[in-house]
Amino acid sequence: MTIIKINKDEKHDLEFKQSWRDEYLKWICAFANTHGGSLYIGVMDNGEICGLKDYRKLSTDIPNKILQSMGLICEVGLLDAAGKKYFRIDVEKYPFPVSYHGKYYKRSGSTTQEVVGNELDKMILVVQGRTWDSVPVPNVDVNDLDNNSIKIFKKMALDHNRLDREALDVPTDVLLRNLRLYENDYLTRAAVMCFHPDPEKWVTCAYTKIGFFADNDADIIYQDEVHGSLIMQVEKTMDLIYTKYMKALISYEGIHRKETFFFPKEAFRELLLNAVIHRDYTRPTPIQIRVYAHKIRIWNIGKMPVDVPVEKLFKPHSSEPRNPNIANVFFKAGYVESWGRGYKNISDICKFRKAKLPIPEENSGGLVVDCPPSKQYMDAEKKQGKIILDEETINPTINPTINPTIKLTDTQQTILAEISRNSSITQAKLATILKIQRSSVSECMSKLQKLGVLKRVGSNKNGYWEIIEKK
Repeated sequence: MTIIKINKDEKHDLEFKQSWRDEYLKWICAFANTHGGSLYIGVMDNGEICGLKDYRKLSTDIPNKILQSMGLICEVGLLDAAGKKYFRIDVEKYPFPVSYHGKYYKRSGSTTQEVVGNELDKMILVVQGRTWDSVPVPNVDVNDLDNNSIKIFKKMALDHNRLDREALDVPTDVLLRNLRLYENDYLTRAAVMCFHPDPEKWVTCAYTKIGFFADNDADIIYQDEVHGSLIMQVEKTMDLIYTKYMKALISYEGIHRKETFFFPKEAFRELLLNAVIHRDYTRPTPIQIRVYAHKIRIWNIGKMPVDVPVEKLFKPHSSEPRNPNIANVFFKAGYVESWGRGYKNISDICKFRKAKLPIPEENSGGLVVDCPPSKQYMDAEKKQGKIILDEETINPTINPTINPTIKLTDTQQTILAEISRNSSITQAKLATILKIQRSSVSECMSKLQKLGVLKRVGSNKNGYWEIIEKK
């Protein structure tokens, strides 16, 4: 017997069913609510056409059931393959939400899922041709916005030639209308997110969380939360990470002081902007940044678009910003060059700085990106006798010249790490970094001295700390 197959795989807009069941009306509902699609009846999962015996009755039943249950008119075609009869039901994407028995369904990859809660709200917006950030917000006006955020936007837009002075020298409400941040007489969510001093009044967890971790994720040394408008969050977060959280190696070229970070500042700024622009703000989870001695990780909630999987990020791809109105504000301010080029810019920056590319991965309903240290940075650390990284684990360790038989606590290792960066660091400063009592720092350092790992050179006022190498 000749086997006839449809040489296609099931995906978001294609489904095979061996026989008809009324529950497959959910699949038709899902196609109508997503991108449209085709449902084959009388075809096995592998694409093999098996045919239908009751095709005459189904020729009438299927169109009637679709119309009666959902009010849809779909093309139901009866096809023939070597005497085997099967159906192809073509479903168009509808401009309004379609329900089946009071429930809504959508396609996600090759599966059909019921849509509820926030996902239902988003689906309704999508089928109406709207986005989450275009929804108007009542009881807030232009006088409630943060003037500093607006000033920064204007300066950036002018400096990057995205808007000329004539376009910027207008009342704030006119500027926001020109940026499409009004819906009739109401400011939109995009306006509130980008320019209001406290967007968390309307959007839960609309902030950025930063933490410095020891070699174990459970051992957080210190942390910060960055609140305010999205524009201010970007500025404050970058300042915190590259002044408080990431330590630069200092070198000199002639009389010029040079700072080297283990991951380029410009590249991380692109990652942060991607997180801010593409985050799913319907989910009550902040952007999270974990900083280690030799690695930085950024995570934001929100699944990748179906047409832009993670493996395509560093390749040319279409741009599908989840929040296009927020994206437009950052584009007009010059924060981003153009949509869909963020990872291309990151790749170019890393190549120019001789840094390693970040590693993106879908994780926990969002996108997590690990930023490893550059070889240039690690070589500079070795040259200066600083902490040396285990390339496999990318975790902070103590100086390897210390006797390996000595077991140190995470706090003791962190103290040695800070001393290796700044031998004149005070106990008060260490207490601030570690967020523990100064007496606890003093006790740890006394133990390190007794272990023969650390010694004080010179007076308490003018001396410095020295890490003792093994013989």
